[in-house]
Amino acid sequence: MVIRSAVVIFTKKEVSFLLENEICRVATSYNNIPHVVPVNYIYENNFLYFATDYNTKKYHNLQKNKKIAVAIDVYNSSLNNIAVAIQGSSELIERGEEFQRLYKIFERRFEWVRNDSWQEGEAPFVKVHPVNKVSWGL
Repeated sequence: MVIRSAVVIFTKKEVSFLLENEICRVATSYNNIPHVVPVNYIYENNFLYFATDYNTKKYHNLQKNKKIAVAIDVYNSSLNNIAVAIQGSSELIERGEEFQRLYKIFERRFEWVRNDSWQEGEAPFVKVHPVNKVSWGL
């Protein structure tokens, strides 16, 4: 079940920033134990997507707790920092047309996908449904 709330509207500057970057930090949690990891992502139609493996801590956490937080940031100094931080819920995309569409995008964009390909049912994509967001420096 995906938890949905009011639609989060990203500003033009936030959208531009999300499209320009490809690495974010993803935070998941289970039993009040947080877990944060960097991942490659894409932004499309108000959602963020990233791939994961079935044997990862983030996958196991998301199976038990769909809540997720994502930070996309560029820190140059203590002054000129830029970031978009998102809280939301997650949805696993394991098969079907959406999986195939996402896989093609990831394959074009990321060399590591071309070097270590996978099929439906071997590793899912995670779709982040934003519920809250904050940004700065944009």
